[in-house]
Parts: sequence; C-alpha cells; structure tokens
Amino acid sequence: MTESSQTPARLPLDAEAVARITTAVDRGLERTVDTLKDLVSIPGIAWDSFAREPLERSADTVAALVRALGVEDVEVLTEARADGTPGGPAVVGRRAAQPGKPTILLYAHHDVQPVGEESLWETDPFTAVERDGRLYGRGAADDKAGIMVHLAAFQAMLDAGADSGVGVTFFIEGEEEAGSPTFRTFLERHREKLAADVIVVADSGNWKVGVPALTTSLRGLVDGVIGVRVLEHAVHSGMYGGPVLDAPTLLARLIATLHDEEGNVAISGLEQTHHANIEYPEADYRADAAVLDSVRLAGTGPLADRLWNRPALSIIGTDVTRMDVAANTLQPEARAKFSLRLGPGTDPDVAMEAVRAHLESVRDTALFGAEVIFEPGETGLPFATDTSAAPAQMMLASLRTSFGAEPVESGIGGSIPFTADLVEVFPEATLLITGVEDPDSRAHSANESLHLGDFRHAVLAEALLLAAAGL
Repeated sequence: MTESSQTPARLPLDAEAVARITTAVDRGLERTVDTLKDLVSIPGIAWDSFAREPLERSADTVAALVRALGVEDVEVLTEARADGTPGGPAVVGRRAAQPGKPTILLYAHHDVQPVGEESLWETDPFTAVERDGRLYGRGAADDKAGIMVHLAAFQAMLDAGADSGVGVTFFIEGEEEAGSPTFRTFLERHREKLAADVIVVADSGNWKVGVPALTTSLRGLVDGVIGVRVLEHAVHSGMYGGPVLDAPTLLARLIATLHDEEGNVAISGLEQTHHANIEYPEADYRADAAVLDSVRLAGTGPLADRLWNRPALSIIGTDVTRMDVAANTLQPEARAKFSLRLGPGTDPDVAMEAVRAHLESVRDTALFGAEVIFEPGETGLPFATDTSAAPAQMMLASLRTSFGAEPVESGIGGSIPFTADLVEVFPEATLLITGVEDPDSRAHSANESLHLGDFRHAVLAEALLLAAAGL
C-alpha cells in the first residue's frame, strides 16, 4: 500500500497546544457521543414518501446545537425544488474570520436513508446502541457523525484556548440522501454566506479502522433506464414462441453486451485518465465487500483503478413480470435501470451519449432488431483534488497526528455529485473530503455503525486543523 505521495507536512502547533486540544476532545467525548445518540433518534428522511416533520425537527435540533457553541448567526434555510415544493431544510451558521484569517466551511448532512427491511436490523434503527466499541443506528455514521465531528472539533478548539481567529461556517444540508435537488440553487442563492477559503466535507470514510484517509477522487455517475420492446402485446408462448424471442430474454442479451469477457465495461468512449498510487489487496477487498469465495473478480488492471478510476456499470433494478403472477406468454417489453460510475476526467454528458450509441450498435446483432428503450436519468461529475495544496497538507498532518498512523490518499468508487457544484460555485476554495466511516460501517444498509475510536480521532484531527489554519 502506498501512503501520502507528498513529503509529510508538519502542523504549526507546538506539543503543548496539541496536548491541550487532545485533552479538550477527550473531556467532551462522552457528551459528544450522547448528543450523537440524540440525533440518531430523529428519523429525518428527505424523501417525499416520508413525513416531513422529523426532517424539520432534525434541522431545528442541529441549529440549536450550533447556537450552543456561541455562534449567533444561525439560520434554517430552504429552497424550492423545480416543481415548487420545498427542498430539505439546511442549517447555516457563521462566525466571521478575524482580519487576515481564512474562512473554513464545514459541510455535513442531517438527513438519512430509509431503514429498508427492518427485520434485518439487530436493534431499533433509530435507537443508538453502543456495542463492542461501535455505535449502531441509522445515520450513526452517515452522516450525523459528520455533524458531530464539526461541532465537537469547534468546541474543543475553544475549550483548549486554541482559537486562531479563523472564520467558520457550518453548512448542514437536509436533502443529500434524496439527491440534493435544490443544492445548486441553494449555493447560488447563498453564495456570499457560504464563501470560504477551505471546504471540509465530512461525508466519506477512512482506509480501515485505525488508518485515516483523505479522499482525493470520486467517480462521477450517470444512470437511466434501458430496455427492449418486441411485441405490440403479450401472446401465447406455445402458439407463437420460437421465431421471436421474448423481451426478458432480449433484455438479458442486451445487459450481457455491457461488459466484455473479462468483466470490463464494454461501452466505447469511457477511457481511463487517472491512475491510483495505492495497492488495494484483493483479500482486503473481498473481506470489505463480502465477496463469496467462489466468485472471480471482474475486470483487468490494478484493483484500486478498477474501484476508483475506471467505469463500473451495475443493473440496480428490472421491470419484468413477477414469477407469482406470470402467465405462459411472450412478454412484449422489459426494462432495467443502470448505474454507471465514471472515472475522474470523464464528462457525464459524453458518457450518457456513449450508452445510447452502444445500445444502437448492438440492436441488429444481439437484439435481433428489437426496439430499444433508452431513458436518460441523473448525472454527476467526477472529482479529483491536488493534495500538494497547503490546506490538504495541513489536513494530512492533522490526520497523522490524531490517528498516530500515516494517512492514505484514497479514491472512492462512489459518487458525491454535489462536490462538482461546490467546485464550480467556489472555484478558489480548496475542497477536502474527510469522513468517519470504515469498511464495516454499512452506510445505507441494515446495522449501520460508527467506530467510536475512529470518531474520536476524526474530531481531534479537525480540531487541530481549525487551530492551525489561522496560524
């Protein structure tokens, strides 16, 4: 494994200051965890199919926590979506910088994913349970822990007498898990309030328990619906089957064209432009992803590149007749939803057109001329950062000090589409993506959890960053 590619930077803090900040973090840790448990108990979900009251209560609770830090300029703000309905409530709290000092924006989100199949949870999803050094509950890691990292780090800096006069803006979004539909509008409407020199996004993860990471790249995303139509309506499979293939069979053939025999994405125009400098051991990946022993890993090239810098296409849903209601007929139409992750440097609009062109290219061969369905969905830009920038080096130094381990400059195979909006609206700011998750946090899944030891380290790292940034 290759760690940070830069010469290790040093924090502009003496040992006494680091010790005071560490003590302040540890003294407040129990209270911080208790507050996190309270936040987990609020089922704030930004999806239209869920009640809005808990989401608003979640925002109000976070706003009160920011005010309790002594931050006087705190607002709960909402923008309208395209259809006129309100977006998720966001909390913005601002402490102005002293003259000549930078401003740091601290981002996290207070909304959470639905719990899914509740029978898969070992404990009540909205009752935080501490067990074996981990805190279990929906949002315990993603991303209410991120909120508490920001709040606790700021408080520790104050308690340690290490306030260097930096400006701090808390930006706690309320609709990230619903796709951030009003995020760009929010940024542009409140650009002046949110302007900063450094943006810290606490919504990612670490390399593994005990080993911190600074996320340096994210894959972009395009999704949509593909499918085939072969008949005007369903017909008797015995009377007419044979000369025409049914739609589910042709959909299977279509899906099979999306990868080559090695498992690489077979859509032209999605070339790799970035390369990882980290070795991701196959055994670690298999353990982290719970891959069955009999399954051979797909694709070619270094495993880290397959995860972070090359395209990855998944079929995440299908519309075909359910078996319990299936009549013995040839089905006229079948559809599937695809999710295509894109390596840094790939334009999502170009990728979407590449998918369309691929479908047309296989229509007459693999699909016997069937009518092709293509419905473009959402897009999100990939992200890559330069860790030679001074704020990134300071973050790496803070992580190194707090964890007592060399931080990894890590890509992430997932996508955070709003990062592109932050970069475009605030092009002069340095964007740092940090987090508290580890490979077993199971964000979005049943039994989501937070490693409390790494949570403490994350709080300390950010407190050190805030104290050092103004020196």
